[in-house]
Amino acid sequence: MRPCIKTLLQKCAVFGLLFAVNLTALAQKLSVNDLKVEHLKNPLAIETPKPRFSWKIISTVKNTLQSSYEIRVGTSKASVNAGKDLVWKGSTTGDQSVLIEYAGSELQSKKRYYWQVRVKDNHGNTSAWSEPGLFQMGIAPADWTAKWITVAGKDSSARSPLFRKEFSLQKKVKSAIAYITAKGLYEANINGQRVSDTYFAPGWTSYKDHLQYQVYDVTAALKSGANVLGVSLGNGWYKGRIGFGNQHNFYGDTRGLLMQVEVEYTDGTKETINTDERWKYTYGPIMASDIYDGEIYDARMEIAGWNNTGFKEDAAWIAVGTMEKGPEKLVAMSGPPVRKHEQFKALKVFKTPAGETVVDFGQNLVGWVMLKAKGAAGTKITLSHAEVLTKEGNFYTVNLRSAKAQDTYILKENTEQVFEPHFTFQGFRYVKVEGYPGELKTEDLTAVAVYSDMETTGKFSTSNAMLNQLQHNIQWGQKGNFVDVPTDCPQRDERLGWTGDAQAFANTAAYNMDVAGFFTKWLKDVKTDQQPNGLIPHVIPNVLGPNDGASAGWADVSTIIPWDMYVAYGDRRILETQYESMQKWVGYISSVAKNNLWNSGFHFGDWLFYRPNDDNDGRAAVTDKYLIAQTFYAHSTQLLINAAKVLGKQDDVAKYTALLAEIKAAFVKEYMTPTGRLVSGTQTAYVLALNFDMLPEELRAPCAERLVANIRDYGNHLTTGFLGTPYLCHVLSRLGYT
Repeated sequence: MRPCIKTLLQKCAVFGLLFAVNLTALAQKLSVNDLKVEHLKNPLAIETPKPRFSWKIISTVKNTLQSSYEIRVGTSKASVNAGKDLVWKGSTTGDQSVLIEYAGSELQSKKRYYWQVRVKDNHGNTSAWSEPGLFQMGIAPADWTAKWITVAGKDSSARSPLFRKEFSLQKKVKSAIAYITAKGLYEANINGQRVSDTYFAPGWTSYKDHLQYQVYDVTAALKSGANVLGVSLGNGWYKGRIGFGNQHNFYGDTRGLLMQVEVEYTDGTKETINTDERWKYTYGPIMASDIYDGEIYDARMEIAGWNNTGFKEDAAWIAVGTMEKGPEKLVAMSGPPVRKHEQFKALKVFKTPAGETVVDFGQNLVGWVMLKAKGAAGTKITLSHAEVLTKEGNFYTVNLRSAKAQDTYILKENTEQVFEPHFTFQGFRYVKVEGYPGELKTEDLTAVAVYSDMETTGKFSTSNAMLNQLQHNIQWGQKGNFVDVPTDCPQRDERLGWTGDAQAFANTAAYNMDVAGFFTKWLKDVKTDQQPNGLIPHVIPNVLGPNDGASAGWADVSTIIPWDMYVAYGDRRILETQYESMQKWVGYISSVAKNNLWNSGFHFGDWLFYRPNDDNDGRAAVTDKYLIAQTFYAHSTQLLINAAKVLGKQDDVAKYTALLAEIKAAFVKEYMTPTGRLVSGTQTAYVLALNFDMLPEELRAPCAERLVANIRDYGNHLTTGFLGTPYLCHVLSRLGYT
């Protein structure tokens, strides 16, 4: 071999070795991302005095585990990056990377903090410090200086009021933070621009106990000189129609606004702009707005420039009224906000056999339609929403019951306009359009999906198109029913937080999306609306009034979801927060049970179970409701035991373990023959008895055989309803069946 070729090959070999070494180093590079505080990214309203930090590690090397971590927290991004002037620096060995509790000096109200983390792995690699995340502490009750404002006199108009305040800033702004809440729903603007891309703020909570406020960084929206705050209010859940029986004003009959903007100038001085007597109001183009019935918007009533500077017509506006602070607590928003998500262009516009003009968007969704139109002033366009058509192909709204589910737009002068509602949402695939001027085209309509901003965390697909469609439907069912609270349906005159629906779906929800913050927020209302005797209402927030009794499988939400969230997210604090509620619920059942048997009161039972035309040789799918109640009595007691173990409450573990044995013994005595046959021979009866370990060990296999025989009797179809379905496949797998 010639020397030059040999040298070249040697160089290539060395280069290849170095290249391989560099690739290995690259592959072993370790980094940290997806920083969260209390399940949220860069939150601006943390209320807990010891917030918790979470992150994810990234490595292309298999079998990588975190072996230790370091966290540092400071009051500026520069101090954190430099590792100086910190308020806390913590380091610990271990693989925990979720919900690490702050352990530094006391955090101050309204103060912003920055934090970052670096980790070591089990291969000896150390990551760089992460990009800093941030969080801001919420506002303390004593720090509110704003006053509640409302319309003058009685708030009896269906129209949405517009509130306005002009002010001047004489210095250069360093930072500005807005704190806002409302009784009703609000949409806030600064200098003509929305302060946020979120909707339906302040969200739906048990308003009589607590009302959320939101915090926005509005530094970029303000300018030196004249500025304007403009806010419109809608009825929302607070004052609008909610629940059954045409119920209005459930929480109050007066819409109100509370807002303060705290400005810090570059010279270190500060100024606060509050809602107070100096604000003015008038009524705008939203003539009526209701979640069930929709919105009426008259563009002829628009007031150009009302929420921007240079507007002179407010001389005729009315001085606002003020409201006394109510008994409700103001709490920081702890769940994800509602935002716009997917958009769908209309697939087709067609005429039904009945002559209706209908638009098909091809997807059942929750949100609204953006409509483009041009016509003579006064032209009225009505959009009606529906999920399905009749068998004949006509527009179908019977399932909406009394909900109008209509948005009406009245055109102004002959210019092209784009409309969308402000304080309502609908569940639909089809829209009937009436009164549209000219030819309606697909490009004139866009459907917008609106739901709580939950990150997708799990995906599932197979080679089977029907299974994929099923998963698609599940995901869209979640999106449509997770609009700030977990609801039963998003379209008719209900849309309530039914507890049975929530507990049946919560575990699945956590596989699809990050619902930690969503359920943490809602569980506060579960605890709040629980009655003093421990009873859990059928819906949360409770707008149906006091219950005489609680339903098994519905009220058990108070134990099931806290435990599901702990299992899914490792959130020990949610058990600490909800433990008293869990105890009170089990205590309630014990108080109404006789000889450890819960066989009294109203129960929904296995809601929506299969009702065959015949009883299938005597094996109809009707399950004894008290049998079901007894199994959930045991289940909630078991979950309480689980929580007590996690929290180190050994006395409670012993107490409830003894109770559980008595509950199961009472079940066997009342509902099972000596050979293991249950008084209800249904799939749900056997599924619940097996899933909750109600049976003696030696009788579980024969009961599983009876369950499988029943399924085969129905042609391998399920007959289970709300309470049996979630556990059916788990029980079959656990006991060795496909």
